[in-house]
Amino acid sequence: MLNPVWLNTFKTLIEVGHFTRTAETLHMTQPGVTQHINKLENACGYPLIKRFNKQFEITLHGQKVYHYALDYFANEVKLLQNLGHDEAFKGRCSIGCSGTLAWLLYSTLLDLQARYPGLSIELEATPNERIFEQVKQGTIDIGLVTKKPDPKYFSSQKIGAEHLALVVPACAKIDSSLNPLLKGLGVIRHPDLAHYFQTYIAQCGHSQLSQLNLEDIKTQSYINQIHQILEPITRGIGFTVVPSWCVELFYGKNKLKVLETKKDVLEPIYLVSKLNTSLGKRYHQVISVIEKTLNTGK
Repeated sequence: MLNPVWLNTFKTLIEVGHFTRTAETLHMTQPGVTQHINKLENACGYPLIKRFNKQFEITLHGQKVYHYALDYFANEVKLLQNLGHDEAFKGRCSIGCSGTLAWLLYSTLLDLQARYPGLSIELEATPNERIFEQVKQGTIDIGLVTKKPDPKYFSSQKIGAEHLALVVPACAKIDSSLNPLLKGLGVIRHPDLAHYFQTYIAQCGHSQLSQLNLEDIKTQSYINQIHQILEPITRGIGFTVVPSWCVELFYGKNKLKVLETKKDVLEPIYLVSKLNTSLGKRYHQVISVIEKTLNTGK
């Protein structure tokens, strides 16, 4: 790597055209200027100037090094300018969240991008642990998770909550014998079912459900696509537990029935970013849109 101080001395010498004036411009001694030029020539392995009497001419190799120096310092100026330049509505916004939240948020985030075409929204549907890993690695800037983040690695804030719903076919008759009904229907499994089911029975305040063991219920179907989990239930097949947004967004929700409970079943949603890392101004509006959508459900 060429010493930038030597490059600057050489660049100044070529532009000023005189050793003494170069020394004055750079607040150096003339022997100091000569020493920098000699060191730069040794580093390059070629003569950069041809000396005669008290004058010099730049060599072919020197012209190449001079143009390199021009580019080097021009790029440095651009870099320093860009470091202080942070546009509010321009740049890449990388976000990780669950499939349900991606389903809910993507449209509103695209509305934001349509208003500000300089934004680039990148949304990845992925599990909590993968989000934590990607934020730590810096491959995404922010994540939305339902597991409380470790403060040793992440900055976080509670940004909303998702309601969980136990969903059965619209034709199902819900009476006092709830457990036999669910066992008879069987369950529609998906990657988050076990966690959702345990959270649901722990919070809903329904005494019968607390006695229900998910492992004792037959599996009617399995699907890992969030927008298709409710499809079999519209056909009278099975029950499941999903965020209530899935029901609201689903095209066939008139063929579904949501179990009423004494208490709302809520999972907090945390916004996470890498600890001690500043987010660009463009994220202010993005986070505002996310928060508004989570709190209105649309």
